[in-house]
Amino acid sequence: MTDAIHLPLILLAALLATSSPGPATLAIAGTAMKSGRRPALALAAGVTTGSLVWSVAAAFGLGAVMLANAWLFELLRWFGAGYLLFLALKSARSALASGMSELRGIAQASLRRAYLTGLGLHLTNPKAILFFGALYAVGLPAGTAPAGLATVIAAIGLQSTAVFHGYALLFSSPPLARGYARLRRWFEGAFALGFGYAGVKILTARLQ
Repeated sequence: MTDAIHLPLILLAALLATSSPGPATLAIAGTAMKSGRRPALALAAGVTTGSLVWSVAAAFGLGAVMLANAWLFELLRWFGAGYLLFLALKSARSALASGMSELRGIAQASLRRAYLTGLGLHLTNPKAILFFGALYAVGLPAGTAPAGLATVIAAIGLQSTAVFHGYALLFSSPPLARGYARLRRWFEGAFALGFGYAGVKILTARLQ
């Protein structure tokens, strides 16, 4: 039965989490403005896939298993922080580049690489498993049937797809792309600070 499932509460919490500024939003926005719509959509698809993986893991209790084994969570935390700091370094190098020659290669990056970037970004985010674990614990009653779990997973997946792909379409609009071209260094500097801040926060976080 799905009557006891707090689906509106789950979707509202998931919407607030996915639409709020964070590493995924930064990556989608940056890719959209400097590389165009198709790479941004591919990256958004990777982020959505990562979100779906953690959603399924939490729904079927795998998140609890990970949290019960602290070394697994710590490993994920270090990988996630390292990946964000790597993205911060790339953005910083782009901000310091004198011309657009380096960005041409980025703009021509394959859609597969963009997808894998988004997937890696979300799979190495330890906050995702914490969020989905708490979300399902609050929104799902004990003993929820597989059909109910499937309904929630599908609803969150569709909502995440709309949000992340919506960002890709928004930030790839011509006015924003022109603004990026004029203020490239400032944008890349902001991305470097954003990714760096997120990476340091994950590094210094401790599981309570």
